[in-house]
Amino acid sequence: MSADLIIEIIGAVIGLTYLFLEYKANVWLWPVGILMSLFYVVIFYHGKFYADAAVYLYYIGANTYGLLKWSRSRRKALPADSAPAEELVITHTPKKIIPKLVLIAMALWAILYFILKQFTDSPLPAGDSFTTALSIIAMWMLAQKYLEQWVLWILINVVSTILYFWKGLYPTGVLFIVYVVVAVLGYIKWKKMMENPSLSE
Repeated sequence: MSADLIIEIIGAVIGLTYLFLEYKANVWLWPVGILMSLFYVVIFYHGKFYADAAVYLYYIGANTYGLLKWSRSRRKALPADSAPAEELVITHTPKKIIPKLVLIAMALWAILYFILKQFTDSPLPAGDSFTTALSIIAMWMLAQKYLEQWVLWILINVVSTILYFWKGLYPTGVLFIVYVVVAVLGYIKWKKMMENPSLSE
């Protein structure tokens, strides 16, 4: 078994742990996400998915931001704290920001596609840049606890599954099939948690 395959399998296991914690809306998803990101920077760079490798560098910072944001909101919500309760709760994405998110995603896709097409040997620059652009938006939405982040992850994971199997990253492809299923279940669970906050952990 090659070193690359071992790293990919370990990354897939960590990814499943991360996905389970995200499904549960558990704050531990963020430190696990940082560890997962480190593995996938290496995996995707070796697989020539350069935009995906770059986005996992972004994920390291995004996971740090999410950890601070969720942890801060939990501390402020403690009864013993003199500050007003400001616990971050699951909500719908505000309609007024949706056009901005769409425009940002389209701009990111175009910029990333140009970079990959002109300066790398990426075999699928359109697909690589598409999933990367949406992932950047979805990660930010996750940090805000917007329910619709799951809809983006479903789309991202379906496209990514096709790309990774095509490139021969089979453990990662299998992982992303699981991601698709859990993203659907995650949407259902978060919707229930949003409607009934007592279900939150």
